[in-house]
Amino acid sequence: MPLRFSQDINSLLEKLALQPLTLADILAETSERGFSLVIGLLVLPFLFPLPPGFTWLLGGGSLLLAAQMALGRRRPWLPKRIARFQFPHKFILKLLKNIQRVTGILQRIARPRLPKLAHNRRIWQLNGLCMVWLSILLLLPIPFTNPIPTIGILLFVVATLESDGLLMCISYGVTALISLFFVLVGGAFWQGLSLLIHNIFQ
Repeated sequence: MPLRFSQDINSLLEKLALQPLTLADILAETSERGFSLVIGLLVLPFLFPLPPGFTWLLGGGSLLLAAQMALGRRRPWLPKRIARFQFPHKFILKLLKNIQRVTGILQRIARPRLPKLAHNRRIWQLNGLCMVWLSILLLLPIPFTNPIPTIGILLFVVATLESDGLLMCISYGVTALISLFFVLVGGAFWQGLSLLIHNIFQ
């Protein structure tokens, strides 16, 4: 059976391909479910090459919505500048073309499991907190790393929308591994910078 995430994302992208919709319009349609759904819509483009200037707008929107989840808000909110954002038509068509590959993978790993965990309000907030952290990593200006935290965010989005408690547990482990990766990358960068400064001023 198709995932609700797959159906909802495809439906949204098809609507966006037919008529311009703002993020505010989408949030109004999806209500509380819009938290995870719109976060998924905002981060999906990071799996593919992004047009210039999109990183902070999309990543910032994801960060704000995830922070509201972490704080336990029931209704999503975005600042006017982000809320008025409309995806360019060509960009939406490109996403529609590539989306099946992503949802096909998710289709094989997600289904309703561990309902007590999946429907726990505190766990929902913890998922939001993890997505805040991953959105921060997404915004770091490190070349070629965008897809890594994006995968972590999408796992949380799908786990939340599909009420999959087991996938949530897996997502916590993936978040830890992603964090370790960025710590190692940051450490290597700092070591290289220190060596360069030492050689310049030696």
